[in-house]
Amino acid sequence: MDTATVWTGVLQIATVILILALLYRPLGDGIARVYSADKDWRVERGMYRLVGVDPRSEQTWQAYLRGVLAFSAVGVLFVYALQRFQAVLPYSLGLPPVPEGLAFNTAVSFVTNTNWQSYSPELTMGYTVQLAGLAVQNFVSAAVGIAVAVALVRGFARRRSGTIGNFWVDLFRGSFRLLLPLAVVSAILLLIGGVIQNFNGFTEVTTLAGSTQHLPGGPVASQEAIKELGTNGGGFFNTNSAHPFENPTAWTSLFQNVLMLAIPFALPRTFGRMVGSNKQGYAILAVMASLFVVSLIAVSALEAAGSGTAPQLAGGAMEGKEQRFGILATALFGSTSTLTSTGAVNGMFDSYTALGGMMPMLNMMLGEVAPGGVGSGLYGILVLAVIAVFIAGLLVGRTPEYLGKRIGPREIKLASLYILVTPILVLAGTALSFAIPGVREDVENTSIWNPGVHGLSEVLYAFTSASNNNGSAFAGLTANTPWLNAALGVAMLLGRFLPMVLVLALAGSLAAQDKVPATAGTLPTSRPQFVGLLVGVTVIVTALTYFPVLTLGPLAEGLS
Repeated sequence: MDTATVWTGVLQIATVILILALLYRPLGDGIARVYSADKDWRVERGMYRLVGVDPRSEQTWQAYLRGVLAFSAVGVLFVYALQRFQAVLPYSLGLPPVPEGLAFNTAVSFVTNTNWQSYSPELTMGYTVQLAGLAVQNFVSAAVGIAVAVALVRGFARRRSGTIGNFWVDLFRGSFRLLLPLAVVSAILLLIGGVIQNFNGFTEVTTLAGSTQHLPGGPVASQEAIKELGTNGGGFFNTNSAHPFENPTAWTSLFQNVLMLAIPFALPRTFGRMVGSNKQGYAILAVMASLFVVSLIAVSALEAAGSGTAPQLAGGAMEGKEQRFGILATALFGSTSTLTSTGAVNGMFDSYTALGGMMPMLNMMLGEVAPGGVGSGLYGILVLAVIAVFIAGLLVGRTPEYLGKRIGPREIKLASLYILVTPILVLAGTALSFAIPGVREDVENTSIWNPGVHGLSEVLYAFTSASNNNGSAFAGLTANTPWLNAALGVAMLLGRFLPMVLVLALAGSLAAQDKVPATAGTLPTSRPQFVGLLVGVTVIVTALTYFPVLTLGPLAEGLS
């Protein structure tokens, strides 16, 4: 790779970092104000009357959880019904109803903020399903994630409280005050950049060779904005952000990186403001940023090295990458999307080098906390912070405390269960896909087309993506099968809602406590020592859990 290309990539990364630094305080403070405001907007009051809730009535963690689960269940049923009745809906483009298994998988996928797509969107979904079903869930699933994170922050901030807020208030404020305005502005900028927005259906054109081609249209810019901003990731087209109608130029790709990272990297500031200590926010930010930078450097280096005869002859590992982006911009996008639970792609992970392709998988295995999805990244890193202070307390022989709250048996049990949920889903799903004789031997039922270690990597990636609610995939695996539609759907549901149950229970436990005054034995959690400890805990927990299966898949392939 020539020097000019390297410096161009460095400049792009530096630009993203600079924009995020400028957004950190105003966006983080703005989010804090959204969830702390006393007055309701008129549209919000209308929504409260519609669902029959009192916005001034606070909820226990159990009531908050019931709101999350009930709202999400209705969302799954609604998106499923839209797909099944697609043929009679306006703007269906003449497309037939989506089959039952695929409709279930897709409904679950978008409600859980995963956006896993086992289909070609432009050939499967009409505009009504895309707009009324999928795009709406892009907003509200992201708002649910932020709401749960804010509830946990309230748990740390409150004293002797039996409540952690009101789910419906948090949901509607996140949707109307935060996500919708930012999405409108972002969509306009994407339109300026060349992303399409129309209702033209399929346009027939004649190519230079004289053949006929049908070009799909659609309301893409409006969906693309919230797809990235809400760390959703579901593309309007099959090739996602590698498609020129979704991501036409190098600067729109850079802008989409900023959209994916803006809210997750601003939430530590929100956390610091709400707990009354900006230093705590900076400590969490430092952990997220450290992991992000290390991962980005690793992906970029592995892809730029392009080990193998073909990449060396071609001047780089360009298979599966767009010429308008190049290697380093593709590595930046891939790192961003898998570290934020977005799952969007502007290149194909299955075409990465063996070890380069392992890194997006490892990004998700970290728990997607660097910086993670909107909301889920913050509550994930805070759970790991609870575990870190518990370990530190064991080392020095003192009762662990975090932000003035004692970390007792109940809190550490909830945190421990949280970090066990996703690995169990990933490893069990992968093992069953190969262990069940009827699934393993029936190639048409499993679509595990690639033999050996690469086939294992593809299945492992699928369950890692689904269980972590990411949605990206190794393109060599065709997942629209009865087994994978069902198994991945269950993994998405459990990977989304079991952690939320544990997080909200932890929030309720913390909120009920009084503040413990800091003493000489209290571990300072805003200093570099704690940042290093938390980074170490995050990496070690991941390495110990997933290292054996990685040695059977991408590591074995990369080192062979």
